[in-house]
Amino acid sequence: MRSTVLLSILAVVVTTGAAPADEAPGGPGDPAVYQPADKQGFGTAHSGAESPVWFTLGGGRLTEVFYPDLSTPATRELALVVTDGRSFTEEVKGRAEQVGDLKFRQTARGTGWTAVTTYVTDPARATMLVDVEFTARRPLRMFVVYDPALSREGNDDTGVSGDALVSSDSAAASALVAGRGFGATSTGYLGTSDGRTDLADHRMDWRYPTAGPGNVVQTGELRLDGVRHRNDTLALGFGTSRAEAVRTARASLKGGFANAAKLYAKGWQEYVSGLHRPPSSVGTAHERAVYRSSLLVLAASEDKRHRGAYIASPSFPWAFGFDRQIAPEFGSYALVWPRDLYQIATALLAAGDSAGANRALDYMLSVQQQPDGHLAQNTRVTGEPYWTSVQLDETAAPMLLAWQLNRTDASTLDSLRRAAEFMVSYPDAPFTGQERWENQSGYSPATIAAEIAGLVCLADLLAKAGDTADADRYLAVADRWAAAVESWTVTRNGPLSADPYYLRLTKDGNPNAGTAYNLGDNNIGEVDQRSVVDPSFLELVRLGVRPAHDPVIRNTLKVVDAALGERTPVGQLWHRFTSDGYGEQADGGAWNVIWPSPTRTYGRLWPIFAGERGEYELLAGDPTAARGRLRTIAATANSGLMLPEQVWDNEVPPGVRPGTGTTSATPLAWTHAQYVRLAWSLAAGHPVEQPSVVACRYARTC
Repeated sequence: MRSTVLLSILAVVVTTGAAPADEAPGGPGDPAVYQPADKQGFGTAHSGAESPVWFTLGGGRLTEVFYPDLSTPATRELALVVTDGRSFTEEVKGRAEQVGDLKFRQTARGTGWTAVTTYVTDPARATMLVDVEFTARRPLRMFVVYDPALSREGNDDTGVSGDALVSSDSAAASALVAGRGFGATSTGYLGTSDGRTDLADHRMDWRYPTAGPGNVVQTGELRLDGVRHRNDTLALGFGTSRAEAVRTARASLKGGFANAAKLYAKGWQEYVSGLHRPPSSVGTAHERAVYRSSLLVLAASEDKRHRGAYIASPSFPWAFGFDRQIAPEFGSYALVWPRDLYQIATALLAAGDSAGANRALDYMLSVQQQPDGHLAQNTRVTGEPYWTSVQLDETAAPMLLAWQLNRTDASTLDSLRRAAEFMVSYPDAPFTGQERWENQSGYSPATIAAEIAGLVCLADLLAKAGDTADADRYLAVADRWAAAVESWTVTRNGPLSADPYYLRLTKDGNPNAGTAYNLGDNNIGEVDQRSVVDPSFLELVRLGVRPAHDPVIRNTLKVVDAALGERTPVGQLWHRFTSDGYGEQADGGAWNVIWPSPTRTYGRLWPIFAGERGEYELLAGDPTAARGRLRTIAATANSGLMLPEQVWDNEVPPGVRPGTGTTSATPLAWTHAQYVRLAWSLAAGHPVEQPSVVACRYARTC
């Protein structure tokens, strides 16, 4: 009878939107922020638009769930809490592991109890499913604490409690239901009347039926005691209305976790079976597991309603997840960068997913290309530009990718011509508004390499299509830039070597001038441009603009290794550039650039550079060294086989091991793509990404 009454109350609220009298106190609650970015799990069903939901795991629990697209987080967390009602209250926080294709399990232990949670999404619906197995030596109580953050904003949700925990804003709704139903429920505000605050005395004292608008947190007591009742399923459903979210969640619950998990596994198995078999270069069981996980992460990073839109990472690192000054609207990293999209597409192509690579190119040209021809710095999956600087390596990216896909159709070539015209007519080209690290303008060897290679690739496509006039014009520009790249970016009087070496960039095209600029990110002030180097100069070799044995290239390798390289327990890794500040504080605290007083931050080591160095070493005739780089990247994977943006260097906070992932964006699709591509490059004996038409022209390696 009680469940029938509660369901009737919920039905009234869902239908009429009427607010019950006993609204929770303490609104609107503490400000909404997102969870740390170092995720141990990321998953979704390999299905279509019928299941537009993705999940992440971090800190031992379920963190952000995305709905209805991959640029829109809809939750902050879903946590389980165990108490004996008298002496202890403990959160369920377990180590994540992949127990199937993007199927994750977390195992946690506490005072006389064990909890195992397993996560999938329903391939047929917008539902997140959690299988809960709870065992205890004596009867205990378990609660779920759910923090919605619908439509990328957690400060304007409204929630109601009943047989379901339902929340909504003006655009979306969620509903959390349990297979055994809830005992007690409550809806309150974060930090004042939420479940964690209530359970601090080991009891659930509050039964607030409604709260909001504000930062709503919802709590439900599960009908589990760990002794007589040990298993349950949670279904978190989404929709455009409360009623739809409730229907979706209950339909998934009725279908059952086991059936959904079976279909979930089948979808991913079918995807992988359509790819090439893993290359022989992934020789150990761990390397093969990281390889398969990387393929799955890349595929899962594609939005289901905006095909070809692969995001950089389902995470919000550091200040991008908590500081409204630097990120007035949270969302960075759950965005599509043409640069990252190129990396993802080349990995997909190498692994046998040419359809995915073609969708990525179509997205670049039909969605991200702006009316003037350049590609947006990044966009939401919907195509809405997020940051708006001009980065010419991204404008060159579709030219490189189109060449690898041999796309000579009229629509593609027309779009690429517009991109090329923007690039060659950009003020002081090949000067770029920002280079690949997105905080400096100037003459960057990495950007110039992409521009040169892009023009040569486009010229080749145009020639195949019969447009020799434009082809010759773009080749002339590329040749001119290729001949001048050292004059813009190689210093002969810098402080790091008596011999010439490439700089990260020059602000003025004069590498022998001591022009000063502020690096940003780290609060150390201005530096002489001749003192700053970056491993990214190897783009000149990887893209075929310079041969591997070029003396300036080889000397710059020595300079970079001395200035930026570090030996860690997993192998040699590199920083992005001299005095990079994009990383944690010395004590491990979060990065930010807006503080009450200047605070020094430190960029750590990036695994992608191990992959780029490995591709260089293949060109330099050292496959053994390149093989070691693959092992290094694989060794940076966490327990859930997610690869990070950065790993700790040898200056680590207490309790941290060098070579393990920092709190940076994890998984980073670029790192996974680099691992996949290096694996195939090792098997091929050369970088599979390098355009031969460029290498033949400049590096003379036909």
